[in-house]
Amino acid sequence: MCKKTIYLLFATLLLLASSCEEDKVRDLNKDGAIETVMNVEHFSDKLDVVKTIHKIWVKNVLLKTCIHTDTIPSLGISKEQAENNNGETKDIVLKKDYEFYITVK
Repeated sequence: MCKKTIYLLFATLLLLASSCEEDKVRDLNKDGAIETVMNVEHFSDKLDVVKTIHKIWVKNVLLKTCIHTDTIPSLGISKEQAENNNGETKDIVLKKDYEFYITVK
């Protein structure tokens, strides 16, 4: 691999990593809680897979784990510009990601 390709690959990975915002609870009260993890994986050009995992905690014991998966339409692609450490830019193609909005009652 040439140096330019390595820099571009690094810039692309950095761009992808910085676009992923993740907030994690540090200390989960397992006395009575429902812990939920959601993610979307790109399956093909036309389909994504959404996976939801619920862990039910009662009196510090994991009572049950529920896993739901479903296929959903892909949002397609977007064109972005990536820049390496030398300031060189290049157009790259990325798959669009879903946004999560969760309502808890």
